Amino acid sequence: MSDQDNEVAAALAALNAKVQILLDKQDELGINIAKIKEAVYNPDKGLYARLTKLDARLAALENWKGNNVRLMWIVVSAVTGLAITAVWNNIL
Repeated sequence: MSDQDNEVAAALAALNAKVQILLDKQDELGINIAKIKEAVYNPDKGLYARLTKLDARLAALENWKGNNVRLMWIVVSAVTGLAITAVWNNIL
């Protein structure tokens, strides 16, 4: 064999090794994507399930806040009305 044949054989061996590395990385990438897909789309523990639970909790908190704000306005209005009535009765 000549030097040129040896260089070609070495280049092919290097290319084969790099292709094998690419194939291994591609398999690893496929496994990682499958894990991500499972984490996102799992109906019980996935990302969408957790977001749905958080949305429900947020809606409940907004409802609670709205009720408390309404109650505060009623209390403030009643106290203000009683204070104005008391001041008005003292004036007259």
